[in-house]
Parts: sequence; structure tokens; C-alpha cells
Amino acid sequence: MRRFGLVFVVASVLWMAACGGGNGSSSSPPVMNQSCSPAGQSSVTVAAPAANVQPLLVDAGPEPQTFVAANEAYTSVTICVPGTNTCQTIDHVQVDTGSEGLRLLQGVLTVSLPQETDSSGNPLEECLVFADGYIWGQVATADVAISGEQAASLPVHVILPPNVQTPPSSCSSQNPSGGAGNEGGSVSALGANGIIGVGPFQQDCGTACTPGFQVQNVYYSCPSSGCTATSVPLAQQVTNPVAAFATDNNGVIVQLPAVPDGGSLSVNGAMVFGIGTQSNNGLGSATVYAVNNSGDITTVYNGTSYPNSFIDSGSNGLFFLTSSSTGVPTCSGQLNSWYCPSNPPQNFSACNQGTNMSTPVTVNFSLEDATTLFNTSNTAFSTLGGPYSQGFDWGLPFFYGRNVFTAIEGSNTPAGAGPYFAY
Repeated sequence: MRRFGLVFVVASVLWMAACGGGNGSSSSPPVMNQSCSPAGQSSVTVAAPAANVQPLLVDAGPEPQTFVAANEAYTSVTICVPGTNTCQTIDHVQVDTGSEGLRLLQGVLTVSLPQETDSSGNPLEECLVFADGYIWGQVATADVAISGEQAASLPVHVILPPNVQTPPSSCSSQNPSGGAGNEGGSVSALGANGIIGVGPFQQDCGTACTPGFQVQNVYYSCPSSGCTATSVPLAQQVTNPVAAFATDNNGVIVQLPAVPDGGSLSVNGAMVFGIGTQSNNGLGSATVYAVNNSGDITTVYNGTSYPNSFIDSGSNGLFFLTSSSTGVPTCSGQLNSWYCPSNPPQNFSACNQGTNMSTPVTVNFSLEDATTLFNTSNTAFSTLGGPYSQGFDWGLPFFYGRNVFTAIEGSNTPAGAGPYFAY
């Protein structure tokens, strides 16, 4: 899940719970690219418990188990009414490096958070559009604690179901063609109890939504007469929780161990806060990939550059190009948004390049038949992928077996200021 310009998108709806990784062999030769640096060796040792370490879990999703998720990395977040001990810990909140801000379903909240208002005292609400639908809800304020880190009076997004409040037409009309509409109605529709966006920016919209710029259909002023799109200062926008920490606030590391071809039943990993701020979060030999203002890098595949590519733990597959351009058939029936190679595992090679680099670096990956994967009891797959015509969406399978760093814009790190990814 990530934002294109001002809009968040999800590359694919959930079908089953899955996550994984592995280096399979195949009789099919990989597609090779010219003039790319070889990839360095990588391995993951999940960080030991510490004040800046939060456990991650890839599994079938939240209880009660009314659906099965696929390649979803979850964590727990504690929220409190600001300045009080009235708190709640919420599990199975999806970790998303492709967006910014904490978003929680109203239906899972047992505490009442104060709602933010605009300069006229009207309730402030937000609309976010995804590739397969949209969410709508209130901007509220909460004290947030994750591991030993805390963010005080953080603007968060409380997602409202349709039966609580009907979003304005300027929000709902943004529903993508063939989209599912409002996805805030249930845990199964969202695939989680909430989303914690720990991407490379400080706010979810940024300067483009502030006064003095053209009003976007993102934030809304909502008096009793109805909601109207409005501008809001940065301090009131839904904010990346990591950027609001008192320490270890320049970025985050997602650590997930490798998983074999065919997948794993579940995976335990860690989210480590800070880059180069503690003995457990150094960059080491990781290569830095600076991103543009949209959070994108360039991926080179078969000699063609795709500058709108991105690294996104909130996407549950490796999404790239089309069946006609890759030669990989899609699955049949309801699984036609996934690839089903005829001789799996099928190996591929592409190259990634940041805005700071003159030479891209090789990335090797594999695909297996999604139908076969989904017919197992596993929930973690490194070889799950589907088409995405605009370039490469390096989703959660990319994270298995890698330490993936996300540096936040304007924050100092040992490799310079963010925003960047590194692995």
C-alpha cells in the first residue's frame, strides 16, 4: 500500500494470508540486464528484544478468524487518550513502508479518542484512495507507544464504517474502476485491525495539503451541514509515528527471515526503530537507494527502465509488468490478478537504482504458481506475484531474507538525510 502523489494505493486485494521468501531453482533461465552491479550477499538475524525493537508476525490475520490473509506483516500498537492512562493495545496492525500514519478501524477501538478540528472548530476528516477502494474517517489524537518508543498527541486516522458516516461524493467518486468501494466496513475488508505507515515521509500528504496550495480531496472540514475538502497545516496531518518519537526517529528497519519456496506457515521478525542511533540498527554494508518526491526508485528490466517503482511492505506480492511483457500467464478465475508460471519456480533478474546512483544493482527473484501456493496452509510466500502495468511494486516477498531500511525525509542518518530505502 502506498501513495501515488497524494493518493495511497494497494496493488492487490487480499485473497489468502501468505508471506514468504526463498531462492528456488528452475529450468527457466533468468532474464538478465546489462550494466548492473552484482547484488551483495544478504542475511537476516532478527534483532533481540530491546526498547527500540518491536516484534513482527506474518500469519493468517486477526482473530476471530473470518478470513485468511496473504503476506501481511503485523505488529501491535498501544494507544492512549492523550495525557491519560486510558489505553488499549491493538494487535494485527499491518506494517506498511509505502504509507505514513497510524490508521485504526473504529470497530476495534475500546477507547474514545478526541477528534481534531479545523480553525473554525469543525470536525476534521480524511479520505484515502487505494487501487481497490478507499477509506474514510476522522482525524483524532492519541498518545502512541510501540516497544519502548512513544509519540505524544499524534494525529491518527480512525476509519469509519459506511453505516456510521457516509463519505462525501468527492471521496467516494475516487473509487477506482472496478474497486470495492469503502473498505472501512470490517476487519476482513481491510485485512487488518489497522495500518501503521512507516514510510519515507513525515506526513501522509505533506505540503500539497497545506494552506496556500490547491485544495486536495484528502482532508475535509465537516460541520453538520456537510463535508468540504480543505487544507490543513502539517501539524494536524496524520503523521508517521516514527518521525514523532523522541529518539530513534530517523527511520526504521523491517527484518524478516528468508522462507523457502512453497512458503511457510508463519514468520516472526522485527521492526527496529532508528538508523545508526543504537548498536542494533547500523546500516552496515547496505546499499542506499534515494527516492524521489513520490517515494519511487527506478527498476530496470530486460533493458527498459521503470521509474515509478517502489518498495512497499504493505503490498502482499511482487507486482510487475504484464503477462504479455513477462511471458508469465496469469491464473484463472478469481485468481486472475496473480501470476501462475507454467514451470515454477521461474527465476527473474531486474536491477534497482536510486536517484543517488549511476549504476543500478541486480535483484534476483522467483515466482511460483499462485493457485498452488494458496492451496497450502502456509501464509508467507516469497514467490507470490502478479501484474502491475506501471512498473515494479516490490511488496512483502522482497523483504524476506533482507534488512530493509526506510529513512525518513529530512532526518539525518549515517548515510545522509532521508528519504531513502537501503538493503
